[in-house]
Amino acid sequence: MNLPLRGIIPPVITPLLDNNTLDVKGLEKMVEHLISGGVHGLFILGTTGEAPSLSYKLRKEFIKKTCELVNHRVPVMVGITDTSFDGSLEIAEYSKSVGADAVVVAPPYYMPIAQSELVFYLQNLIPRLPLPVLLYNMPSHTKLHMDLETVKIGQELGAIGIKDSSGDMFYQTNLIEAFKDKPEFAIITGTELYLPETILQGGHGAIAGGANIYPKLFVAMYEASIARDFEKIAKLRELDIQLYNTIYAVSGSSSRYIKGIKCTLATMGICNDYAAFPLTKYEGEDRKKIEKYVAQFKGILD
Repeated sequence: MNLPLRGIIPPVITPLLDNNTLDVKGLEKMVEHLISGGVHGLFILGTTGEAPSLSYKLRKEFIKKTCELVNHRVPVMVGITDTSFDGSLEIAEYSKSVGADAVVVAPPYYMPIAQSELVFYLQNLIPRLPLPVLLYNMPSHTKLHMDLETVKIGQELGAIGIKDSSGDMFYQTNLIEAFKDKPEFAIITGTELYLPETILQGGHGAIAGGANIYPKLFVAMYEASIARDFEKIAKLRELDIQLYNTIYAVSGSSSRYIKGIKCTLATMGICNDYAAFPLTKYEGEDRKKIEKYVAQFKGILD
């Protein structure tokens, strides 16, 4: 895998038929949809992939099948974040055995921990990982914001970059500045609207949820940012804002982002939209809204 990581890396949804059954046909379509859209890698079993809600058996099936379908055309990164230290190692080892390229780890998300305890955790975890590791800052879900010194220690231990989903542009700018002399360490935004700023300031790309649906839109925004084509960036960002105001905002549910993406993909005929417990998929009027938005965007965003 070439370093630093660059470009558009979708946090791939997990296509399901029910709580224990992978939508294999849907996954096949999903992988081809993304790769034909020009993405630079895939991140599976992240937040958008509902990883904590899935059994280890189902996670392993998803990892294996994804690696087989991708067949090294782009890097595959696997989320190993878990409340269990040994569980993280187990998924990492399995990912290595079936051909994944890297793993992604956020702080364990149940027990409240101090920054010093996260450092201790990383000091014990990273040296035992069989694959390169991308750090994942997701304070809204883990109750802990990785501070800059912790990220520096992670880099010294061997981390190849960080995905920052804090939504804090000041923090992200400080990350880019802190690692400007470490060209192999990637700063990847997890807030897709920040993609242009990330690239223009010296960052490397985005793990963009909307790229599940419209990969070409985000690849085009990345390329426009690299080229410093500000007129094109403005037009493409307007389209992304439309996603925020429509598909991502159908209901008042805190899970509307994941459910909106899954429902959109189902409406597009790519995969099933079953959401793992405790989530429920959109039905009735909410689903009709998604169908309307997909029809409106056809030919514009795809």
